[in-house]
Amino acid sequence: MSAETGARPRAGWQHFQHMADIGVDGHGATLAEAFEQAALAMTAVITDPSRVHPDTAIAVSCTAPDDELLLVDWLNAWVYEMATRDMLFSRFEVTIEGHALRGTGWGEPVDLHRHQPAVEIKGATYTELCVCQDADSTWHARCVVDV
Repeated sequence: MSAETGARPRAGWQHFQHMADIGVDGHGATLAEAFEQAALAMTAVITDPSRVHPDTAIAVSCTAPDDELLLVDWLNAWVYEMATRDMLFSRFEVTIEGHALRGTGWGEPVDLHRHQPAVEIKGATYTELCVCQDADSTWHARCVVDV
């Protein structure tokens, strides 16, 4: 909750420019929510997430020594799932305990006509990697993805 207003930070995501690649920044009231939004931002690099039907659930898990490396592992798990399953994902749920993450993504196989994928993401990088909580208690999970 925001110290001044008592309001809960809003979940969301945004992109930021970085040379030839693109940054993803997920934010939310919790660390898990920020990770969910970062994954959604990654989908939005490829296509409009509203075009992706959340028909099939896929579970992933990862562990890392800190939150920043956990974010990179989390996003790269979805890069792998998208590539090997030829799918896109539009909804994510995450549970984080310590530096262990269990998550589920919902999506569907790529439909070139409906999804019109713009790029293929090669991977999440350590560039501009940051997982932090700001003064209004909003969590941020951001890094650059290689396209």
